[in-house]
Amino acid sequence: MTVAPTGPTFSVREIPFSHRGSWLSVSPVVAENRYAEDLHLVSHRNGMHPVLRFAPSADATVAARPALLGWHDRAGRVELTFAGPDTVRLRGRGAGLRITAAATTLTPFSGTYLYHDPVTSAFVFTSYETGRRYRVTVLTGAAGTVGTQALGTAERGLVLPADRPWEIAIEEYATAAEPYVSSGDFDGLVDAGRADFAAFVDAVAPWRDPETPAAELAAYVLWSATVAPAGFVTRPATLMSKHWMNKVWSWDHCFNALALAAGHTDLAWHQFHLPFDHQDPAGALPDSVTHSEILHNFVKPPIHGWAVRQLRQRSGRPVPRDELAEVYRRLARWTTFWLEHRRAPGRRLPHYQHGNDSGWDNATTFDAGPVVEAPDLAAFLVTQLAYLAELATELDRPDEATRWAGVAGEVRDALLGELWTGERFTARDPWTGRRRSGTSLLDLMPVVLGADLPAGVAAALARRVEAHLTEHGLATEPLDSPHHLADGYWRGPIWAPATVLVEDGLRRAGHPGLADEISRRFRILCERSGFAENFDAKTGAGLRDRAYTWTASGYLLLAGDDRRRRAARG
Repeated sequence: MTVAPTGPTFSVREIPFSHRGSWLSVSPVVAENRYAEDLHLVSHRNGMHPVLRFAPSADATVAARPALLGWHDRAGRVELTFAGPDTVRLRGRGAGLRITAAATTLTPFSGTYLYHDPVTSAFVFTSYETGRRYRVTVLTGAAGTVGTQALGTAERGLVLPADRPWEIAIEEYATAAEPYVSSGDFDGLVDAGRADFAAFVDAVAPWRDPETPAAELAAYVLWSATVAPAGFVTRPATLMSKHWMNKVWSWDHCFNALALAAGHTDLAWHQFHLPFDHQDPAGALPDSVTHSEILHNFVKPPIHGWAVRQLRQRSGRPVPRDELAEVYRRLARWTTFWLEHRRAPGRRLPHYQHGNDSGWDNATTFDAGPVVEAPDLAAFLVTQLAYLAELATELDRPDEATRWAGVAGEVRDALLGELWTGERFTARDPWTGRRRSGTSLLDLMPVVLGADLPAGVAAALARRVEAHLTEHGLATEPLDSPHHLADGYWRGPIWAPATVLVEDGLRRAGHPGLADEISRRFRILCERSGFAENFDAKTGAGLRDRAYTWTASGYLLLAGDDRRRRAARG
């Protein structure tokens, strides 16, 4: 019997089907911008690797909701759910299914191989790419094998016939595992998954209503992209996606932490701390962290002081003194990195060594060279220094508070004195001192200083921000710029983090009307186009990875804040 549908529907071409805590997903997306005809079981250990292919009949229709993925044809239906973080269950009624190794380019020592285990009567696929095994246990019905077990051949697998009901379990495991024991009946597993998601969405979006129609789907993107600790991922972590952007980058995590703060405070703090678990001896954060890889080739911008202040405000939960001291210690080391290792001799302002350090990889600010004193960096650092002064005061360290406040003032004075022309902020080469005037939204990011900006500077920034505002939101490069590219990454498209930071800064700088309009347009964009990595600023079409968690978090933050403001006004 098929359980009754509930929760938001979604396309697995856009959002992979998964479950909180699992490193597995089910999707036709098998690599960056590569879509297969069939659904694949994808593992996100050691990268993104499709391991098994599920081939239903050619005329099957696929439908997905939280906790239940199904495809049906005129004869019957196949359904899939999670039975735990490492196990999926499938069943068929009147419909068969072919399961083979994923369609990949194989060499004699790559790919996935199949053998029959006579001890457990299960069928086992092994994968060099993931370093795991995938055991198929037949619970009801019968399965037959197809193809060959020879190395370097792709067509090998199982067939579940349509002439009788069947049910199987597929587990991902390492070297050995006890024979599979069912953890519950199929419908009960679906109900448990739905209940888990329902509790999650009630916690992160209790304010949702018909005027926030994308809230549940945004929550699903976060819920389904959250994995259990494994490998270098030291805590429960919300990956940026369970498509190919399956990492945690050292500024993306801040936006996910904020979206989780009120309803899942512990999980939110785990998001904040994860990159800090891998802080290097100089205090720098890694560029990214994933199951089997930590990259230190770049850093990311120091938005973490801004994020911690927001995280504490949004969670509403007092932070124990020892935990607060740890936050302070980590944030201080990260700040010292910028002061001691990213300031040229005699300079007061820090610099990026590459566009990737900023998170705005190819923004036009970096066209004249990758090493640059950028206004956004100085503004983020001022905010972080000021918050360190607040934390030091809270921790009864007055001398340190005075020192941090003094440095914050010095960097702020340098930002306004050296990069502000009287009309705009510019970037500067730290070696020659030559200014660079650009048209990127990046140069307007000092708006994050909010009320700490002189009123005239804030008003000028607001006017320039408005010039970036399209029908769909804030273009990172203006539509009339000769450098604007529709799918140019940071040279035109709309991005969630820039939207959230600018909206917050404008509101604190005394420009709530413009902030409201930016919020409204971005929310409508997500409701129309989903939660893509970024969006075409002219058409609003989603671009790149289509299930990006910081985009979902941006929607939840802006929608939740809008609901609360409306409620406060009565």
